[in-house]
Amino acid sequence: MKLEPLIHRDEIRKRVKEIAEMISKDYEGKTPLLIGVLNGSFIFLADLIRELSIPVEVDFVKVRSYVGTESSTLELKLDLERDIEGLDVILVEDIVDTGNTVDFLIKRMSSKNPNSIRVCALLDKPERRKVDVKVDYVGFTIPDVFVVGYGLDVDGRYRELPDIYYVKQ
Repeated sequence: MKLEPLIHRDEIRKRVKEIAEMISKDYEGKTPLLIGVLNGSFIFLADLIRELSIPVEVDFVKVRSYVGTESSTLELKLDLERDIEGLDVILVEDIVDTGNTVDFLIKRMSSKNPNSIRVCALLDKPERRKVDVKVDYVGFTIPDVFVVGYGLDVDGRYRELPDIYYVKQ
């Protein structure tokens, strides 16, 4: 397995700052709840909240899908600790590809009556979309390649890399 550079840490840093500015503007005067989808989003979420100019609250969920590398049946492994009724929620994902996880979480959270739900993803891979989901804040749109680094992994490895690489077989 060989790793090829895709997005350099400086580009990531710049784009995270731009997304934070958009969110800060859109939620001025509010305190949104940012919900990180574990495990992949933790680095992106940490960098994002440090760039925001508004107060926020943070919580996490963890969803697992099974059947090899393909998303299939989704199972909630860690749920929110707090009630989201009446809150402005921003779901923070590392990557949206098939859309299955985001769709699953939006449906689940919508039943808890938040004021609003938006989606923020560092990476968007629309070529792989199986479910039509709206990503409100997108860091980078990427081709259909397997990526690692900046929180993304393969078999638990490479999350610590500061840049994003695609895996070349």
